[in-house]
Amino acid sequence: MSDAMTSSYRADDPLAIAEYTPGGQIALDDSERWPSLSPAGAGRLEALRTHPLAPAWVHATGDRLSAEAALRVRTPLPVDGWLERHLEVARRLPAYRRHADELVTLADFPLITRDDLVNDVSAFVPLDANLEQAVHGSSSGSTGRALLIPDDIEDTARTFHLLVALAAEQGVDWSPDPDRMALAHVVHQRQAFTYASVISSFDQATMARLNLTDGQWPDRSTRARFFEAQNPQAVSGSPTSLAELLAPELVAVLRPLVIFSGAMGLSAALRAELVAAYGCPVIDIYGLHETRPIASSADGGPFVILDRRVHVEIVDERGLPAARGERGEIVVTAGENPLLPLVRYRTSDYGTLVEVDGRAAIADLEGREATTFLANDGSRVACVDLTQQLQSAGAHGWSVTQDATGEVEAVVARGDARRIATTLEALLGRPVTVVRRESLSDLGEGKPRRYVSLA
Repeated sequence: MSDAMTSSYRADDPLAIAEYTPGGQIALDDSERWPSLSPAGAGRLEALRTHPLAPAWVHATGDRLSAEAALRVRTPLPVDGWLERHLEVARRLPAYRRHADELVTLADFPLITRDDLVNDVSAFVPLDANLEQAVHGSSSGSTGRALLIPDDIEDTARTFHLLVALAAEQGVDWSPDPDRMALAHVVHQRQAFTYASVISSFDQATMARLNLTDGQWPDRSTRARFFEAQNPQAVSGSPTSLAELLAPELVAVLRPLVIFSGAMGLSAALRAELVAAYGCPVIDIYGLHETRPIASSADGGPFVILDRRVHVEIVDERGLPAARGERGEIVVTAGENPLLPLVRYRTSDYGTLVEVDGRAAIADLEGREATTFLANDGSRVACVDLTQQLQSAGAHGWSVTQDATGEVEAVVARGDARRIATTLEALLGRPVTVVRRESLSDLGEGKPRRYVSLA
């Protein structure tokens, strides 16, 4: 760790949070983090940790995979008959045991929400779960109510190989390269957990979680030179962090094979700019921490449901199955994580089930609320109609708010503000105030609510 990078953390910062103190959350040693770490892997890890341009690593974490587990996770779990076996496990969960006899088919299970997990996540963990395989991750979701999620180490590692498979579907040969970092997961926030690691199941290639915000680096030149030295094969992150990859000094040095977006909606304009800058596939992944990846889109079209232990339903506002082709809330049954076998989990996301090349897919995916806006003539306009106009005008992201009087303000990142005002006014039949920002990060950290209507 360089002296310059150590100085990026200030203990006297009034907004500093103790858990983000570099090295403040260290619990295990390297032999516990990577039981099968080889001398070559250890050498690559140490070189990354101590690189003179590296940031001040906040945390230290490893995949905890034995040599046998590292082999297992390279292969997807079989999907034949998984749902029936999954429901058998679910009937024995504390959450359902009193009514297990009534839960014959999937449709017999009640819909559950994030609140159910927040209130008692242990009720959804199997009594015979192997807790030695567990780590926990936190999720604040869109409500801010923190949820600790039991993660299975093999499931977490297997998700990486899902990314490799999705890249292969786009013609990308993503194989371990000892001279390149395998994956750089990037965030863009004031304080964040960052760490250097190796991927045991990928020939112990390096990976890192990195904070791109300016406050974590002496200057942007240092940031660019560090990325140039690591030369990551793949980059993943939310659109807010991926938008930072368009900085000229990063475009000049990065050569990713593939880019993965997740956590929030990826606009067509940002996707197009990333493809133009890097000439590689940009794969948008839809999923939640609770459910794991659900579907993906490599072309900006509908999200194709992944060929894994995941089942998707669409329900209407009453929680009943929506008619075919009808838009509604996405409900997911997820069987990849043995420590959290969810059945009929309401995502608070909305879309329509369609078919793409014979595979089920989710079209018109819109996160969080199926918001409608009050038009001047008294009709209601679906937020997806606004999305289409905002995308067409080149916006990278947005937050559109209608107050109780009907007035509308759109805060947009990039895009043609005049065109946005004109098209939204035509759509709603009322004036729209448009405030343009230069970057997605200017809309705020985390997962902003893209649409709010109080009218």
